[in-house]
Amino acid sequence: MLLASADGIPTVSPIVSALLPIVKDAGLFASIALVGLLLTITFFIREEHGVLSPESLRIKRLASLSAFIWLFTLVGSLFLELANLLAEPLLNAADLNSVRSFVAQTALGKSYLISIIAAVTVSLTLSRSKKVGSAFGAMIFALIGVLAPIFQSHASSAGNHGIAIGSLLFHVLFITFWVGGVIGISAINPSERELALPRFSQLALWSAIIVAISGTINAYSRLNFLKAWSSFYAQIIILKIILTAILIIFGKKHRSFIASNLHGKRATFQLLTSELLVMLITVALGGWLSTIQPPVANQSAVPSNALLITGLDMPKAPSFSRIFWGYIPDGTFLGLLILATALYVTGVLTLSRRGDKWPVGRTVSFAIGVAVADFSTSGGLGIYAHFAFSFHMVAHMLLGMIAPIAFVLSAPITLALRTLPQGRGSGERGIRGLLLSFLNSKYAIVVTNPISALAIFDGSLFILYMTPLFGHLMQSHSGHLFMNIHFMAAGFLFFHVIVGIDPNPRKVPHIVRIIMLFGAMSIHAFFSIALMSNSGLIDGGFYSSLHRPWFTDLHSDQYLGGALGWAMGEFPILIALIATFIQWSRDDARETKRIDRAADRAAAMGEEDELAKYNKYLASLQRLDKDEN
Repeated sequence: MLLASADGIPTVSPIVSALLPIVKDAGLFASIALVGLLLTITFFIREEHGVLSPESLRIKRLASLSAFIWLFTLVGSLFLELANLLAEPLLNAADLNSVRSFVAQTALGKSYLISIIAAVTVSLTLSRSKKVGSAFGAMIFALIGVLAPIFQSHASSAGNHGIAIGSLLFHVLFITFWVGGVIGISAINPSERELALPRFSQLALWSAIIVAISGTINAYSRLNFLKAWSSFYAQIIILKIILTAILIIFGKKHRSFIASNLHGKRATFQLLTSELLVMLITVALGGWLSTIQPPVANQSAVPSNALLITGLDMPKAPSFSRIFWGYIPDGTFLGLLILATALYVTGVLTLSRRGDKWPVGRTVSFAIGVAVADFSTSGGLGIYAHFAFSFHMVAHMLLGMIAPIAFVLSAPITLALRTLPQGRGSGERGIRGLLLSFLNSKYAIVVTNPISALAIFDGSLFILYMTPLFGHLMQSHSGHLFMNIHFMAAGFLFFHVIVGIDPNPRKVPHIVRIIMLFGAMSIHAFFSIALMSNSGLIDGGFYSSLHRPWFTDLHSDQYLGGALGWAMGEFPILIALIATFIQWSRDDARETKRIDRAADRAAAMGEEDELAKYNKYLASLQRLDKDEN
């Protein structure tokens, strides 16, 4: 029966109101436990040649149980959330049409759908997994399901949209690693725990740093005015800060235990149990905060269409100073760049401590890639890319062509292979071995095939811009982020095959690389011409909904974007073509020197060189032909 208030407005059932936070928290704890258990299988427990050990199989069963609980609570939360929104009893909310509309037409429903698909995928993967690689894949899907709801949380409507979402994303990700890691370490046998603690300690240190920084940034993005700090929301934030400080003290205790070799089973377990209890309280507070609306500075202000759709206020008409000096951080992409930079610098310092040298040019190339990517996403160009197709296309070209070339020439895979930790025994591959296994996997062999790399690089242009997909992705922060990551990843793969200096599972002949470049140039030109000659708008009404006061001719702006894409797309391909010719000539020179050295060695030992042997072989074939005739 439908409940109603005194004025006749339907009210939410008290049962639904009471059950919703409980079921949500249960699902949150189950998902964190799932990630932690999979993390334990993948990185903490000792494995033999990539096969799950008996202890890993035991932990896998616990992970399967966690996945089932997570899936069950997700489905329950979906129906409870729908009943809460519709202010109807739970049974009425289970109507198929209502559920279909909820998951297809609302951001909240879509996030539930993504999480449910992720939970089902994890459950199916774990039911068949016998290798560490499968557990790692399941962990990736679990993380997708955990992070998906962030894009429709209160952070998505905050004033500092990009910073709020990005900081919350990293906060949740690394607190999941931290809390889940403690759960996983607590679940394994004490004998395995002693071996796993040093690795967990390293992860906990990185997680503590990132959780503290991201939490501070996120708190500031929501409480960036004085009155906000007197709110109940701020009091919960302060309590979370205190609990996080306590957790960092626990982390220091762990490192002290490891450093002093005090591996007492009872003492270690007590420390882990106490740490886990504080963590669960902290996570519960975080879940509670997600249900509370943060304080708003000016509640009477009516947000513009631009702010509601993009999360950014409409900028003034573009000028050189605004494009080159403007900066609004895209928290998620900026966080990825900072994390990548931290890992790269750590790798270089690790080599330096060993006494090994890393070419300065590669480090400079990496810095250039980071600067270009940041300018294209958080700089003035990244800001205007949200509001005009021409700027979007310029940012696309920089992200998909200029930045990837710089990253490829910085050799990040080679640096990782030289610095990542190896296995803890003769049969364990370690993190370095896991990367090597991926580089030599069937998947890597397929995607680094020249045809595959070219199809992903240029074929995705037509899929994105010649279908309604572009308009749909531009409507959300997650869609925009997906496009940016795809541009860079597709460009990195293509130029890795063409001019890469990192290990490649297949050696691509230089003539094939040149054919690929000419093919990419032709396809790119064809795409640009098709875009420029398109009489309609490809954005599905996105740019018109922003009501921008400058560049009001949308079709001319689209035409300009196609022209800029054509012009900017040809230049880096020409650079790659020149680099390929240089690499070809250098390889030929090295091969000539190798043949000369072999000939010198053969002459010194009184043997025939390779050329003499080849000439004798040709002469023998000629004599054979004469004998047959």
